[in-house]
Amino acid sequence: MRLGLGTGSTVAHFLRHLGARVACGDLVDIVGVPTSIRTEQAARALGIPLGTLGELGSLDLTVDGADEVDPALNLIKGLGGALLREKMVAQASDRFVVIVDDAKLVSRLGTRAPVPVEVVTFECESHMRWFEALGAEPKVRRDEAGDAYLTDNGHLVVDCHFVKGVPDPLELESRLSGRAGVVESGLFLDMADEVVVAGAGGVRRMTRRGG
Repeated sequence: MRLGLGTGSTVAHFLRHLGARVACGDLVDIVGVPTSIRTEQAARALGIPLGTLGELGSLDLTVDGADEVDPALNLIKGLGGALLREKMVAQASDRFVVIVDDAKLVSRLGTRAPVPVEVVTFECESHMRWFEALGAEPKVRRDEAGDAYLTDNGHLVVDCHFVKGVPDPLELESRLSGRAGVVESGLFLDMADEVVVAGAGGVRRMTRRGG
């Protein structure tokens, strides 16, 4: 199986279980494509074989987390900073499965989490008024030292907060994708095939067809 490996605290649990299954021989002929340097390092430490999209082409399955999930299984991702690589790997996959806890379920995207937008460092501030015109409250992401946070790709992230949520995610994604200097957004629309939701009552599955 050619497997996309997501990024984040939830995926860290998945990686540990996957690595244990590989180590004991339960799973063979597995190769993963990591979505971040952090995931790559964790997978190598766990003995999970790794490859690249260039080597493998399409993937059978990607497993990742999410910061928000709406009733149509649209997602906000990227609070961990890996949104560009996560979207590239997810788009290359035949199936995209997301693991979350039930606190990540929302009726409208953007009500709890901002929409992360990855931008090039050149003239980053020139985007801020444009983001505001879209109805957002934009903030350049900072690290713990207060410096501008840089992704694994060397880009900045602007977190766009929407006070009442994103009114039209499709329109927002279209406008962001047409903006020069914007590399990618954390809107993952019409991409997830299944969401596995953990809560106090146990685990349930949501699928795009309503199953």
